[in-house]
Amino acid sequence: ATEQILAHVSLSNAADVDAAVAGARAAAHEWGEMPPPERATYLFKLREALLDNRDALTKLVTTENGKVYSDAAGEVRRGIEVVDFACGAPTLLMGQNLDQVSRGIDSEMVRFPVGVVAGITPFNFPFMVPMWMLPLAIACGNTFILKPSERTPLSSQRIVELCDEAGIPPGVVSLVHGAVETVTGLISHPGVDAVSFVGSERVARIVYETAAKNGKRVQALGGAKNHIIAMPDAVLEQSVPNIAESAFGNAGQRCLAGSVLTLVGEARERLLPKLVDHVESIKMGFGLDEGVTLGPVIRDEARERIHRLVDAGVAAGATMIRDGRGTGPAAASSASRSQAAAEGTGSHRWTSRCSPRAASISPATSTSVDRSRRISRSSSRLKRHAIRQPRRPSSPRRAGLPPAQQQEGAEALHVERRGARVDVAERIADGGVHREVVEQPEAEAEPDRRRAEHAGLLVITHPRAAL
Repeated sequence: ATEQILAHVSLSNAADVDAAVAGARAAAHEWGEMPPPERATYLFKLREALLDNRDALTKLVTTENGKVYSDAAGEVRRGIEVVDFACGAPTLLMGQNLDQVSRGIDSEMVRFPVGVVAGITPFNFPFMVPMWMLPLAIACGNTFILKPSERTPLSSQRIVELCDEAGIPPGVVSLVHGAVETVTGLISHPGVDAVSFVGSERVARIVYETAAKNGKRVQALGGAKNHIIAMPDAVLEQSVPNIAESAFGNAGQRCLAGSVLTLVGEARERLLPKLVDHVESIKMGFGLDEGVTLGPVIRDEARERIHRLVDAGVAAGATMIRDGRGTGPAAASSASRSQAAAEGTGSHRWTSRCSPRAASISPATSTSVDRSRRISRSSSRLKRHAIRQPRRPSSPRRAGLPPAQQQEGAEALHVERRGARVDVAERIADGGVHREVVEQPEAEAEPDRRRAEHAGLLVITHPRAAL
C-alpha cells in the first residue's frame, strides 16, 4: 500500500468529550420536549440531504475503507433506509393504554427519551453502522454523540455536516474523534445516559461492563463469524458464488463473513474445484475501478497478521493450493509510518491491500490458523491518483472542539491494486468431522480468536454421504 494520508481530523481528548457532553445535555430538554412530528421534519430533511449526496457518500466510503463501489453503495442505501424508518417516529412512538385494567384502575404506557446517547462505531461499515444509531436516537427525542473508528472517520464527519445542513439544532448531534481515551471518556461520563457499541468481541465486553458499572443503558454488539455446510446435492451454480461472496465480500471484514465451510461427502469433489476456479476470477483493485470485486484489508498490521497465519499453516504441514503472497510491494517500514505521522497532528489513515489465498491442511495440523479459521490475502501493487475533496469546517458546536482544530480540507486518494491471487483452505477429516484442540499459549490464541479484521474460509470435508 502507498500509506498516503487521506486526511487529518482532530484527535479529541477528555476536555473535548466534556464539551460535547455538555452541549448534548444543554440541548436534550428542548429537543426531547419537541413534538415527534416536528422532530420528524428534520429527519425528512436529513433524508433528502443524504439522497442528494448518495454517490459522493458511496465514493467516500470506498476511498476511506477500501470496499468496492457496489458494497459501499449497498451500505449507503441501507443506512438511508434507517432514516426512512425513523421518519415514522410519530407512529412508532405511540404508547398504549387500557381503561379499567382492574376496577378503578387504568393502564397507560408512554415512551420518554433516555437523554444523551453515545454511539461508538467500527471501521468496516463507516456509514451504515452510525446510521443504525443516529436517526433512531434523535427521532426518539435523545441527543446523540458519535465516536467513529479512528480508522474511518471521514464518513461520520460528512454525516454530521449533513445533519447541520438539514437544520438539526446545535447539540442534538455531536462528533468526537479518537480511540481508547475518547471511548473511555464517553462510557464513564456521568452526563451520558446510554451507550451503543458495535465492534470486536473483546472491546464489546469492556464497553458493556464499564458502561453498566457507571449506571448507563448499554448495548454492545461484538464481532462474529459463520459456518457453512455444503451437502452432496448442493446446487453449484448458486452455492459457489454465494460461498465466495460470503468469505471474501468486503474483504471478509464483516460479521456476516463465512469462515468455515464443511463439505459433506461428494460435495468435496463437486464443489471445491469450482470454488477454486471462481475465486481465481476475483479481481482485486481500487473499489471505484470497473470490474473490481475485492478491496483491501483495513491496515498493514492486519495484512501482516494474515501473512503470519499463512506462514504458520504452511510450516505446520499445510499444502498451498493457490498462493497470493508476493504479488505486490512489501509493507511500508515503520520508519515511513513514523515520518508520515510526524507531518501533522490528529489521526491518520493508511490502506493495506491483500488478495485471497488458500491451503490444504492435513488433520495433524495444529496452529493458530485453526483457531482463526481465516483465509488471508497478500498485498498487491498500488497506483495513487490524488483527488481533492474540498470540505468545509465541521461546526464547533457539534464537535465540541475549538474552530482552529476543525478539519479545513481533506485529500482523498484513489488507489488501484494490481495482481490479485486467490486460494482456498481445505481441512481433511478422516472418519468424520475432525475436532482438534489447539494447544497454544493463551496470549497468542486470544487475539486470533477475537479479532475479525480479514476474510477467512476453512474448508472441512466429511467422508460420509450425509451427516
